[in-house]
Amino acid sequence: MSVAPEGFKKVCKVSDLKEKIGSRYFVDDEDVAVFKIDGEIFAVSNICPHQKAAIIYDGFVEDKLVTCPAHGWQFSLETGIIPSGVKGLSKYEVVIIDEYVYVKVFKKSFKW
Repeated sequence: MSVAPEGFKKVCKVSDLKEKIGSRYFVDDEDVAVFKIDGEIFAVSNICPHQKAAIIYDGFVEDKLVTCPAHGWQFSLETGIIPSGVKGLSKYEVVIIDEYVYVKVFKKSFKW
């Protein structure tokens, strides 16, 4: 049995993920959307920045982009960025160990 790198948390088995269909997980209290596209695994924030709704996992996936089901904003699953170049979703690191998906999240800090 391999050990995950520091900061990574196990979320699921690779086989639990369906091609181009998102899944929702909570990692250290962060709401995360995980996608499998052509065998590659991506993890982004599940919270849409437009209306702060936790629905990204339910978005339509095409060409490594996910479209929010509420209003149609698109986000790159590779970077989290909106195609126009504007910051969009947080992108999280993913590693696969022994057929399990591990995700490393970072806490957002607010400077009020």
